[in-house]
Amino acid sequence: MIRCAQHQFSAAERDTVYANIALRRDIRHFAPGGQVDDAQLQRMLNAAHQAPSVGLMQPWRLMRIRQPALRRQIQALVEAERQRTATALDARAAEFLRLKVEGLGECAELLLVSLAPEDGTVFGRRSMPREMALCSAACAVQNLWLAARAENLGLGWVSMFEPEALAALLQLPQGAMPLGLLCLGPVARFYERPMLEQLGWREARPLAEMLMDEPSLELS
Repeated sequence: MIRCAQHQFSAAERDTVYANIALRRDIRHFAPGGQVDDAQLQRMLNAAHQAPSVGLMQPWRLMRIRQPALRRQIQALVEAERQRTATALDARAAEFLRLKVEGLGECAELLLVSLAPEDGTVFGRRSMPREMALCSAACAVQNLWLAARAENLGLGWVSMFEPEALAALLQLPQGAMPLGLLCLGPVARFYERPMLEQLGWREARPLAEMLMDEPSLELS
């Protein structure tokens, strides 16, 4: 076996990385009155900014939302979309409305992640420009999520909002697109399993169902 001698992880460090991935949860319940200190927040933001991106385009933009009045306006947009989602779910509407779908009112910190206006990057995204920008931004959120879990903090990604309405409220530049409201802060306890699975809303599917066989090619 060939090994790279540079920056090797020990077996214990490797296992910690895998444990962090396995224990990451999309959090909706936060401890009241919790705080995130500035050093913690900076470490997590640095982790997000170290994410890979196609063509090194770094399309993510992060906004820290600190005004209580602004947070309340954002909550109103999320609630409006929650009601529209319930209507779209028809028979499961009442069941859905009983779920807690966001922690905007209780989380210690609220961050917006948005997609920057198009910058013309072609490298690696000529055939899928929008898709590769979205994938790159999602990598930044995943880094932030894992960093939060390493800090023993919870993070929840809220996507229930009309993008244009939220962009207008937060005065995003023309061409920018909000992707998520990230609720961050201390929690009383982490979910043992994904919350939607614990509550019986949906069952997670096993890895085996996600693996595909390659096609058989006839040799000429």
